Amino acid sequence: MKSLNALSAELLGTFWLVLGGCGSAVLAAKGIGLLGVSLAFGLAVLTGAVAFGPISGGHFNPAVTFGLWAGGRFPQRNVLPYVLAQVVGATIAAAVIYIIASGKAGVDASSIGLATNGFGEHSPLHYGALAAFVTEFVLTAAFLYIIMGATAPGANPALAPVAIGLALTLIHLISIPVTNTSVNPARSTGPALLEGGIALQQIWLFWLAPILGGIFGAWLYNQVSRPDVIEDEYED
Repeated sequence: MKSLNALSAELLGTFWLVLGGCGSAVLAAKGIGLLGVSLAFGLAVLTGAVAFGPISGGHFNPAVTFGLWAGGRFPQRNVLPYVLAQVVGATIAAAVIYIIASGKAGVDASSIGLATNGFGEHSPLHYGALAAFVTEFVLTAAFLYIIMGATAPGANPALAPVAIGLALTLIHLISIPVTNTSVNPARSTGPALLEGGIALQQIWLFWLAPILGGIFGAWLYNQVSRPDVIEDEYED
């Protein structure tokens, strides 16, 4: 039952993240702009972490799950179930956004964009694959570093959702023009499955770069900032 609750929390939390973030981009971007969409993603992960974090840890992102596993914070046996739950939650959210967006009079349902991620011609400002890969890798690494630090023993647990939510906001402010910001393979996959076409063809980058970045960020945290490492250095 505990395992089922955790998977349900990951599904619901990822649903909320994609609904809040991608939903704001699809339905409200003309009014709230880049800053508003960035804040929507940050607020979604902040509120989701508060609501679901005590149940599942509040990953909502395969790159976070892989990163925490690589950093010794999450058991390997739970990685795949978490990732599957996250992808299902993201896909349901994308379907809800599609239904809402297609319900507006005069809108052609076949042409609705779902805030998918991309590079080249599918990048908002036409950045190439290398720029997209570097952006997704580096920013996901930074995200995992912040998550590891914010949830480390001795850190203030009340501040963790705030730090993580603001970090995701900043990440979106940097990278929306480059890739429309993924740093989350589930967030990329749900909209891409519904939109198809080039978004689905390019989905490989938005799995590979964030997961590698997440693993690297967790590794880097353990080398530089892990509390026991710092204590050992001071003792030496």
